[in-house]
Amino acid sequence: MRSPSLLLALLPLLAACSRPTARTPSLVATDTYFPAPGAGWQHQAPAAEGLDPAKLAEAVAFAQTQETTQMTPNFSTQEGIFGKLLGPMPTSRAATNGLVLRHGYLVAEWGDTERPDPTYSVAKSYLSTILGITIDRGLIKDIHEPVANYIHDGGYNSEHNKLITWEHHARQTSEWEGELWGKNADFVGREAFGKGERKPRALQAPGTYFEYNDVRINRLALSLLRVWQRPLSDVLKTEVMQPIGASSTWQWVPYPNAVAQINGKPMPSVSGGTRWGGGLRISARDEARLGYLMLRRGRWGRRQVVSESWVQQATTRGPVGPDYGYLWWLNTEQKAWPDAPANSYAALGAGQNTIWVDPTHDIVIVWRWHNGNPNELIKRVLAAVKE
Repeated sequence: MRSPSLLLALLPLLAACSRPTARTPSLVATDTYFPAPGAGWQHQAPAAEGLDPAKLAEAVAFAQTQETTQMTPNFSTQEGIFGKLLGPMPTSRAATNGLVLRHGYLVAEWGDTERPDPTYSVAKSYLSTILGITIDRGLIKDIHEPVANYIHDGGYNSEHNKLITWEHHARQTSEWEGELWGKNADFVGREAFGKGERKPRALQAPGTYFEYNDVRINRLALSLLRVWQRPLSDVLKTEVMQPIGASSTWQWVPYPNAVAQINGKPMPSVSGGTRWGGGLRISARDEARLGYLMLRRGRWGRRQVVSESWVQQATTRGPVGPDYGYLWWLNTEQKAWPDAPANSYAALGAGQNTIWVDPTHDIVIVWRWHNGNPNELIKRVLAAVKE
């Protein structure tokens, strides 16, 4: 039996462990704050969370001046940049907006963070989370297995495509060959792909060549739909968004022609971006919840939404291509965000939609519709951290 004096001696140490620190980024203490569902996200004064109020205010003031010039407010540049649309686009969007979390609390917020807008390739990181849950549930036994072991719709029948694994798709090294929803994975043709077209090249062996390619990611989404046998928007809602207390304003809009027959029933297949319209439309606040879920290594309150091992794998660099995990951008080499920690990572989308996660400083930044490198805001926010 422990003596009272020993217990008293341990109390200061236990108190010091009550909040994650820069030295213990993976620690999730029993009193860790998780926001309630809906709008009841607790604000904290920056100083209370170890931030210099003046420097944080300067960072926010900078962010407010950085409105994107890539995406016009009415999306009139969409087809010129990305090619012929397959799905609908909204007629307007919010101005630049965002928020900063420290220890889960809102310490800064600017613009309309509750408006659901297209988030482009940030949707890929949501697909990554669904893939992780699919593996956690045993619906896919191993990420290194060929997709052809599970999917028998003709998309993986060729000698080339039958070698593609789930991991290849998640790392954007699948080199999947074919056409889906009227777009060819070869990405050739200005009308179909806008400025995003690429010159013809020989396909490489799956797993040996990185290419950021929405057709192939849309093929991953279709394959996951066939595994779950229910729309991925429903999977995201029940398995992720409801558990983390997201709003009901988000929607994952499919292309009208992206319909698959599942057990004799037509079901929509979602896209991994908004390149050709549709896509995930979501608010900055709801995006912050995904970032905070990742920061807490897949846990939300008492529930492990996605396994900690998946979060680790998804944010680990692959052997081929840039600093990239499983549909998450990484900073391992500290080239993307030179002023940020090497273990930080982000979901990124066109129009400069950003969810940046920093385990070292226990920070999440969501910054939408901005005009430039996220590092410019990151370094200003980190300058506010009191060591």
